[in-house]
Amino acid sequence: MYSNSLEKFFKKSNITIGDRINIECDKGTFEGLLMPRTYENDIIVLKLDNGYNIGLNSKGAKIKLVEKTVKKIKEEKPEIHKGEIAIFGCGGTIASKVEYKTGAVYPAISPQELKAAFPQLNNIATIHTKQIFSLFSEDLTVKHWQIIADAIIKEMKEGVKGIVLMHGTDVMHYSAAAISFMLQNLKVPIIFVGAQRSSDRPSSDNEINLLNAVYTAKQDFAEVALCMHANTNDDFCYLHRGVRVRKLHTSRRDAFKSVNTLPIAKVDYKNNKFEVLNHFKTRDSKRETKIDTRMSDNVTMVYFYPGMKPEFLKKLRDYDGIVIIGTGLGHVATNPFNDKNTKSLVPEIKSLIDSNIPVVMAPQTIYGRLDMKVYTAGRILSDLGVIGDGCDWLPEVAYVKLAWVLGHTKNMKKIREEMLTNMVGELSERSILF
Repeated sequence: MYSNSLEKFFKKSNITIGDRINIECDKGTFEGLLMPRTYENDIIVLKLDNGYNIGLNSKGAKIKLVEKTVKKIKEEKPEIHKGEIAIFGCGGTIASKVEYKTGAVYPAISPQELKAAFPQLNNIATIHTKQIFSLFSEDLTVKHWQIIADAIIKEMKEGVKGIVLMHGTDVMHYSAAAISFMLQNLKVPIIFVGAQRSSDRPSSDNEINLLNAVYTAKQDFAEVALCMHANTNDDFCYLHRGVRVRKLHTSRRDAFKSVNTLPIAKVDYKNNKFEVLNHFKTRDSKRETKIDTRMSDNVTMVYFYPGMKPEFLKKLRDYDGIVIIGTGLGHVATNPFNDKNTKSLVPEIKSLIDSNIPVVMAPQTIYGRLDMKVYTAGRILSDLGVIGDGCDWLPEVAYVKLAWVLGHTKNMKKIREEMLTNMVGELSERSILF
């Protein structure tokens, strides 16, 4: 919304959101589409012809109408035939589009909208769509992962050839890990895809990411994976295993990287290339998919830091399980040398484990493998029963896996056994050099 004085001026001048206007101000002369505002202000937002938005102070500016917007409402025909690839909308930047005539951003999930926004989809596959929900990804919970899994199961039973999930990037790797554990031994590919930059920006990565994801969903591939920009150019995407990928940059288009392993493939729909870089499961119609969406929603993850107070751990007793993101090879403060200024976390960790609350270790370093036998701190924690020695999992994957395991058992021996078992490629026996 604009200020009352601006709103009155727009009304008097017959200017509405989406109209093309001209503004002369102290910064120069500008022409573009009038965009809406989310809060009251005297700054006018224009969408320039180059695709970027600009804010201009209206005080002292000369504003005139150039062209009225002609709104055309087009009725969409209902979807009759199901396409070979299902595209689910789960929110996030990639699932939205900007209507330049109004400046509004809204989910673009119907087949007609997607084909209009991405006309090259017609050259790759036939599609059908479903809006699961439209949320910021950080608002997702275990329940949302279960909803996604149920929707996937339904599509698989109806014979879909592949599924693409348009998802917010911030916790997409959590969701990919959750679905990896809930739906094991797949017959068809499940591809997560997102966008770092919105569709109203010329540098948006949404088109290449989505088209490569749909192209991947048609390949001889049958795992949960994530398809995103491989570099800062628009050359190709990397396909990452759902339990081996992490978002490692806040805004770059190549923010997602495979950790402790190579990407599965290099994907380039434009040149019809699916270049294999790592092993993966192929399609098999006879394969029996394991479906199990049980998962605890009462697991926490804490980041160790120097000076962490033992009392903090006492507040975690109401959780079913705890992942500690520790330093180096898997350490927290243990104070083996009895320094008077150091507070050991050992008594509280021991108390948690003795109370049948599993404690799992994950690395702050992200890359590398935990080895809790090298230093005294690691040995002390390992002897207490902290789980994780020898593991090269990501913190987010350790968290999701513990939640999934606790959805099935509260037996401490069984929990340790399952956590240390490689289920869906989240652990590797040997580390590789890059």
